[in-house]
Amino acid sequence: MLSVIIPTEGVEQTAVATLAALVPGAAAGIIKEVLLVDGTSSGVIERVADVAGCRFVGCEGSSQGAALAAGAREARSPWLMFLPAGAVLDTGWIEETTQFIQAVAASGRDRAAVFRYARSPYADTGFRDVLWSVARKLVGPLSDQGLLIARDHYDRLGGYPPQARRSEARLLRRLGRSSRTMLRSRIVMVA
Repeated sequence: MLSVIIPTEGVEQTAVATLAALVPGAAAGIIKEVLLVDGTSSGVIERVADVAGCRFVGCEGSSQGAALAAGAREARSPWLMFLPAGAVLDTGWIEETTQFIQAVAASGRDRAAVFRYARSPYADTGFRDVLWSVARKLVGPLSDQGLLIARDHYDRLGGYPPQARRSEARLLRRLGRSSRTMLRSRIVMVA
């Protein structure tokens, strides 16, 4: 049903935190595969993928957009979920994601979803956090809120432009407010 694509940037701890949060989704049968996309040549993420039973996609020296595009090309499911490494989803995400996918299929309309951002309760709050909070309210969701989108909708939009700066923001803008839903489930960045 769903392929999860996680760009890792070679950091094991954040990748493992996100993978641990996805275990209930795999047990419930909503996640068909998880792809760890890494642009470094350290081999750390390849070992994590092997131990966790994920697919590893190497794209050494690539931009974030190129890594996300490579993961989408390799994914086999009709639905794609892009999550940043270090993202942990609320426990209710499985049911809500399933309902969203069923509602989109029944309506026949192209829709995508992002998760509601929640700051980690253990993070220090600074001026920068206040600015990011204001930015989320003014411009809409940011790339660290994940993205749930049907593969055919993703392809029609042109996906993540591999060579563009801030390709995640460009795709969110192309979606627009009318075809984007904010899910109730929260996403927390642990690192």
